[in-house]
Amino acid sequence: MLQYDIIVIGGGHAGCEAACAAARLGSRTLLLTMDMTKMAAMSCNPAIGGVAKGQIVREIDALGGQTGRITDRTAVQFRMLNRSKGAAMWSPRAQCDKTRFSEEWRHTLENTWNLYIWQDAATELLFDNSGPQPRIRGVRTRMGVEFACQAVVLTAGTFLDGVMHCGASHAEGGRAGDAASHGITQSLKALGFETGRMKTGTPARLDARTIDFEALEIQEGDEHPAKFSFSAETHPVENQLPCFLVYTSPQVHGILRGGFDRSPLFNGTIEGIGPRYCPSIEDKLRTFADKEQHQLFLEPEGRSTNEYYLNGFSSSLPWEIQLEALHKIRGLENVHIFRPGYAIEYDYFPPTQLHHSLETKSVRGLYFAGQVNGTTGYEEAAAQGLMAGINAHRALQGEKPIVLQRDEAYIGVLIDDLVTKGVDEPYRMFTSRAEYRILLRQDNADLRLTPIGHEIGLVTRKNYDDFLQKKSFVESLISFAREQSIKTSEINDHLKSVDSEPLTQGRKLNDILMRNNVTFEALRQVLPKLETFLTTNRISSDAIEEAEIQIKYKGYIEREKFIANKLHRLENIPIPNDFDFSQLQALTIEARQKLGRIRPATIGQASRIPGVSPADVNVLLVRFGR
Repeated sequence: MLQYDIIVIGGGHAGCEAACAAARLGSRTLLLTMDMTKMAAMSCNPAIGGVAKGQIVREIDALGGQTGRITDRTAVQFRMLNRSKGAAMWSPRAQCDKTRFSEEWRHTLENTWNLYIWQDAATELLFDNSGPQPRIRGVRTRMGVEFACQAVVLTAGTFLDGVMHCGASHAEGGRAGDAASHGITQSLKALGFETGRMKTGTPARLDARTIDFEALEIQEGDEHPAKFSFSAETHPVENQLPCFLVYTSPQVHGILRGGFDRSPLFNGTIEGIGPRYCPSIEDKLRTFADKEQHQLFLEPEGRSTNEYYLNGFSSSLPWEIQLEALHKIRGLENVHIFRPGYAIEYDYFPPTQLHHSLETKSVRGLYFAGQVNGTTGYEEAAAQGLMAGINAHRALQGEKPIVLQRDEAYIGVLIDDLVTKGVDEPYRMFTSRAEYRILLRQDNADLRLTPIGHEIGLVTRKNYDDFLQKKSFVESLISFAREQSIKTSEINDHLKSVDSEPLTQGRKLNDILMRNNVTFEALRQVLPKLETFLTTNRISSDAIEEAEIQIKYKGYIEREKFIANKLHRLENIPIPNDFDFSQLQALTIEARQKLGRIRPATIGQASRIPGVSPADVNVLLVRFGR
């Protein structure tokens, strides 16, 4: 039997991050995947990032993960979303060449020391039941090969007992062209794991040669594109490809509604729960019945292909209904489709069965990451995979797991939501899920998390030195702004030009920068001493932006830090793992039931469980905290 420290099951976005992290940290790691040509395949839209998701990718990069770097190397367009709003809402998003994205991931994995790959399907998990709690001991594959290990990270995505639906047609599979995975769910159910079914979908893929692009509204990338990775090893995208906007119409809606009786989504064929925030076109028509049109996005799948992705048109309607409706959309009158849209149902495991480390509570050494935890999205999956890979390695070394707090990272919000609140639909990250959005900005992910990544061993010395230099730049520029006095004669003409009230007396540069429409970039053109400081000290553009954000939002940042520090007290009050909540009769019945099922590690976690009231928290404080 071949022996490894850690086995990662699944080569999707979660699996690739998990395997790469575990191997780089020093664990002998095996990645089991059914198809080596589809590492981190973009099974749905060919894009990384977006609102809140972009923040997650920057956090992955700051910790030493790979998704951001691979996105930069394969991007065909970059946009910073929500630039018109406050900095806490800015979210990077990139269209990628999906074939190159997968190839880059494979190249990265094949050139990671200590990482081995085996192309096969895992069908059974092997356990050691000799102790008080089952422990993972290995994996058996479809080919009958057995691998021994001390830890397993399960990242099987939509492949667990996957079934695809298109009209009345149903076929087993994890995605179009790929077989489903059987056996793992049965292995875990036998041990008492709770399972459920979820559903996701994807739209038809269109042939660019049959699209009338002249009739469409163009959507270009940013004029000066940024990038995801903080590392100097990647560069902003060049020669960007455009996306296009298209719109449905009442005529399109009529055709689609005419197929509702044959929709597996509506006739009871599909039982799994679908994502509310990424609905199929059928769901949109039913939920927003009064809307006469829906905006869709036509996105290129790569530089060397004619394949386009129609974002917003996911469907499981019969293929002929999909095609008839597409032909009524302006610009798509003669469109040919490479393949129709379809829905897919798959198994997942309610994530309240996990610790914050993503290790299962029932089996030692077994970790879950990605869609098996009820999430949706490449970014959410990659983040979980990274943390599971890190924590699986650390457990084997006898080290404490890395658990990010809700005020430290969106990744911390994501995992805490999953293990504390559970899911009743596919979980997608939004900025609104985070209480501390001003602290968790995309621009400062490196300042928040790079020290952690370096301490655990994923951030290289060179990248850490670059981080320290940027940090020094930011601090020196903020200090300069606080100390530098500006005369009215130096600044008033500029203030008038940006519709800002002129000064009546000299002020510190810091105070002037707190005004709307006043930026370092503009001020360096009118304040020679600022320009001299920036050029002499070679302050980088990202450091200038970071310093400006910290100055403008100083009051809000300090307020959120104060609130977060106050709530940390609850996170520091532990609850014994074996405590019997039924003995606390002062708790409500609902609280006793939910606390007993989820078994929170701290009073802070207990306070976030739905159904646990402030009065229940006070009871816990009396018992454990005073």
